[in-house]
Amino acid sequence: MKVAIITERADIALGGAERSVFELADALSECGLQVNILAATGRTTDKNTHILFKNSSANRTCYFKFAKALKKHLAENHYDIIHSVLPFDFADIYQPRGGTYAESIIRNIASYQNKFIESYKKITAYVNLRRTILLQAEKKLCRGYEGPVIAAISEYVAEQFRRHYNTNPNRLLVIPNGVKIPERCDTAEIGKLRAQLLAQLGVAEKDEPVLFLFAANNFRLKGLAPLIKAMHLAGANCKTNFPYLVVAGRDKPDKYLNLARNLNLHKRIIFLGKVPHIQNLLSAVDVAALPAFYDPASRFTLEAIAAGKPVITTKFNGATDFFVDNRHGLIIDTPENISALAEAICRFTKKDNIRKAAEAIAADNLREKASITRVAQQLIPVYASILEKRRQR
Repeated sequence: MKVAIITERADIALGGAERSVFELADALSECGLQVNILAATGRTTDKNTHILFKNSSANRTCYFKFAKALKKHLAENHYDIIHSVLPFDFADIYQPRGGTYAESIIRNIASYQNKFIESYKKITAYVNLRRTILLQAEKKLCRGYEGPVIAAISEYVAEQFRRHYNTNPNRLLVIPNGVKIPERCDTAEIGKLRAQLLAQLGVAEKDEPVLFLFAANNFRLKGLAPLIKAMHLAGANCKTNFPYLVVAGRDKPDKYLNLARNLNLHKRIIFLGKVPHIQNLLSAVDVAALPAFYDPASRFTLEAIAAGKPVITTKFNGATDFFVDNRHGLIIDTPENISALAEAICRFTKKDNIRKAAEAIAADNLREKASITRVAQQLIPVYASILEKRRQR
């Protein structure tokens, strides 16, 4: 079976969505499929990745220009299945990595936590021409009785399609997101990394500190400000070990450093910047925290689960499909509920609660369930079904 996966940018350095496409392509290839990636722009020497605008210096590519180039490529090259992460109605399967455009606009506005800014963003939401074009293309693709199979990467995303577009249930299925599961980390290296983190925080292991890790490239959308506020409240309320926060990601930290200083919390938080191997860092901390305003199915959450770490997050994170609240982690109703978030932090300052959650993650085999290999194995029968229906026409 020959499969083409359409994505806009072929560059895993850009983040989760781009990395997920390449991990999926590798997993499908390992299952015996011939997989090609069709991208507008990117940098790669991979012979199975086709860059359609090699000399482009533009940050983003015009939707219509990309569609025209794709149709030309597809006319000249045969693929059994066209799998797209962008809303092209000539694809066989549509699987957006970022959830629906309609929901992402709403939740992005909510993340500003400022009524004036929220009002302004609502008024100007459709000034962004590119996003509006993609939203309209998605609406058209999803509202029809027929069209591409729509593969949601979480139940949260599936609910978005139903709520925003009234998508035909016969076209909609859920294949939960997955990540590449790394080999087990080197224990000595992890111990060294934890010692470095504690040294930066100025705390000793004998004091039994609990390290919480927040990792994202958009600190606002993923809820760093509410998390810092909750850490402040938890520091005053926790009766056991003291919580410390490690922040990883390439977003600008200045605003959040100022917030931490204003709360006299700056000595309990460190900002690491961009981290090349999040798995090592996850193994060196105790708990993952991502009180997201919006995340269709957080890779960071899945990577934390794969590392056996309990997760604190919100109902706006589709990766919660994988774990049970109060068993594998804690799910907060909204990132703006600072008291509930602080209570969750306090709960995991107790090492016994961390141990119980880690044991439940292992007992329920969440490491394998979060694997991109499982995603590929679920997709292959969908591809086969599409081909079978095509033959019957």
